[in-house]
Amino acid sequence: MSGGVDSSVVAAMLAEEGYDVVGVTLQLYDHGAALAKKGACCAGVDIHDARRVAEEMGFPHYVLDYENIFRDAVIDEFADTYLAGATPVPCIRCNERVKFRDLLETARDLDADCMATGHYIQRKLGAAGPELHRAADAARDQSYFLFSTTQEQLAFLRFPLGHLPSKDATRALAARYGLAVADKPDSQDICFVPNGDYAAVIEKLRPGAAEPGEIVDVQGHVLGRHEGVLRYTIGQRRGLGIGGLADPLYVIGLDADARRVIVGPKEMLATRRVPVREINWLGDAALDSRPEWHVSVKVRSTRPRARRSSAPPARIGPRWNCCRPRKGSRPGRPACSTRPAAAGYWAAAGSGRAEGAGALPPSRARARDFPGICRKR
Repeated sequence: MSGGVDSSVVAAMLAEEGYDVVGVTLQLYDHGAALAKKGACCAGVDIHDARRVAEEMGFPHYVLDYENIFRDAVIDEFADTYLAGATPVPCIRCNERVKFRDLLETARDLDADCMATGHYIQRKLGAAGPELHRAADAARDQSYFLFSTTQEQLAFLRFPLGHLPSKDATRALAARYGLAVADKPDSQDICFVPNGDYAAVIEKLRPGAAEPGEIVDVQGHVLGRHEGVLRYTIGQRRGLGIGGLADPLYVIGLDADARRVIVGPKEMLATRRVPVREINWLGDAALDSRPEWHVSVKVRSTRPRARRSSAPPARIGPRWNCCRPRKGSRPGRPACSTRPAAAGYWAAAGSGRAEGAGALPPSRARARDFPGICRKR
């Protein structure tokens, strides 16, 4: 329970349906900082809100100190990945390594029958077991952030909000249950990154990381200076400080070792071939059972899915091949795929089954809810 409306509604819903609910909130970072921070999940006021919902609905609530686990599993990698020139998505690692691993094991230790969360995604039973499907509301779908969920975890997890048509429907349920958080705004920021200032957080975690260097074009010509590679990301155009050129330039590569930011024209951001790693395949057939798979892939949470095919993982390593050049495939980001419909059309939003995904490998590029634990009475 994050203290937001989604997890609160899930807890209230399960309590009403007769489950023996135990609400759990994770303290993931310094509580003193949390109390002063607004607009992010897991802040101090959110812990209070979660506790109040539990009191109103009449079930126990616990706050677990996961600060050390969160730092080791999420924050340290976030800093190191950023310094390596990639673009990490820490919310995915939090789901994978904290909520759906450590907390899930805690739920099993408590002899719970399942662990329910407020994520917008659907779990459906198929011929081969539980399947992961996109949410009914395409605008709220969180399958991108849950791409690493395994079959074993799916067997224990429940997502009661995935079938709802909109966030308004969730808030209507909260109002019906009389929850004080019914109109609470959604969290926006990464919980440990105040005001979206990644560089300030990384400088604090890795002193000396913001070393200055050169901004160069693809031929190696020096165009300017920068105040630290960590302040740039692939695809960035604004804030480069190298104006006055005939055509706009974009960040197309980051060389952390040489402390160089590489810039080039927009067309150099497009690619037809995207290598991936850490594949989590949820298809009924094995990934290597076909020479290639034709799927729909999302490489950013806010971008539409694109038609792609996957090459055999043997010898050359797994990769997605795009039907046409695509932008937005940045090292360190996940690529989440869904299978086509039986007739050969690409599945529409809200009906697609998540087949598998993998994070884009980090490259030096030289060229909200927290779960609650429940058990049936």
